[in-house]
Amino acid sequence: MPIEVGAPGILVPPASAITHTAQRNEERGFDAIWWPDHLMGWHAQSLWDTSPLSPVLHNPHIYFDPIAAIAYAAGVTSTIKLGTSVTEPVRNHPAQLARTWLTLDHLTNGRAICGIGAGEGENITPYGMSFDKPATRLEDALRVVRLLWENNDPVDHDGPVYTLRDAVCGMDPVEPGRYPPIWVAAHGPRLCRVTGELADGWLPTTLDTDEYAERWQQVRAGASASGRNPDDLTAGMWSFTVVAPDHETAHRLVDHPMVKAFALALPDSFYAKRGYSHPLGEGTHGFLEYIPSRLSADEAQRAIDNVPFEVAHDALLHGSPADIAGKVGRYAEIGLRHIALWNISFFGDASLIGPSYRWLTETKDEIKALPF
Repeated sequence: MPIEVGAPGILVPPASAITHTAQRNEERGFDAIWWPDHLMGWHAQSLWDTSPLSPVLHNPHIYFDPIAAIAYAAGVTSTIKLGTSVTEPVRNHPAQLARTWLTLDHLTNGRAICGIGAGEGENITPYGMSFDKPATRLEDALRVVRLLWENNDPVDHDGPVYTLRDAVCGMDPVEPGRYPPIWVAAHGPRLCRVTGELADGWLPTTLDTDEYAERWQQVRAGASASGRNPDDLTAGMWSFTVVAPDHETAHRLVDHPMVKAFALALPDSFYAKRGYSHPLGEGTHGFLEYIPSRLSADEAQRAIDNVPFEVAHDALLHGSPADIAGKVGRYAEIGLRHIALWNISFFGDASLIGPSYRWLTETKDEIKALPF
């Protein structure tokens, strides 16, 4: 069965681009469109004027609401899946998540995927919300969503985060008994086991193949331990992607400061594994605490300058369409069945906005031709 390939959803105005791009991706044979749930981007605004994209995008923190975008795209498409990559339960109470995704299930006629994770600090702490015990919160939220979906009568719940008394969610899914699939962006052993127990798919950010294999086995073990069939879960991966006509051009793009900046969201362990220290300090937890808006231009520039090429090289899926397909094939041998290609090629060269999406389509075709 061919590997599924997902494409990015449109994040910035005009709104007409949402529907235009959704139709185009469906026509081109992509299997899904993914929208992040962000209030903040990954680049310091203090340094944005030096970005190749600043003449066409005045601010790096412009993001459509993904729920609205999915609803809008649903009206002009009929087969392509539409999901978040990813939302979280800090800004969204699980009762609200339960209702939202049942609503999208109806609006998309069963095509909505609730991609969810523990959250990123940049979308939470600057806005005055607590980011304590994110893994515990996510697990408890998933249990609440399932409880509300699967019970018609009022329910109670006493969890470590959420307490429910006589709570209800009366809406049924569009197809009786088939609730919207939940895919979890789990990276550690605990949440991988929870994914196997409570979710339908796994959507981590790029891991190296050894770690991907280890974590996928933990997901499957979690499913088996809870009496579920591990083969019913989909192994996915979400990847920042730099695509170019050849590997050398891709390397030049990977080494661009605005592309390397994405590596600041990686944890210190990723750097340490390659013999380096994190530019923001030893012990940095990456996306859990990285707040780009708090960096001055000088601080942001120093941090980017200290991102080793090797780190960016290993963190980003990159190369020609054939190169990328070959790499995806190695993950497919482990069990991967869905790859979400998040195109960031044009952060290094704004003239590549159009060409890079054509190359992304070529990459999709190469991946689908793999013998899986």
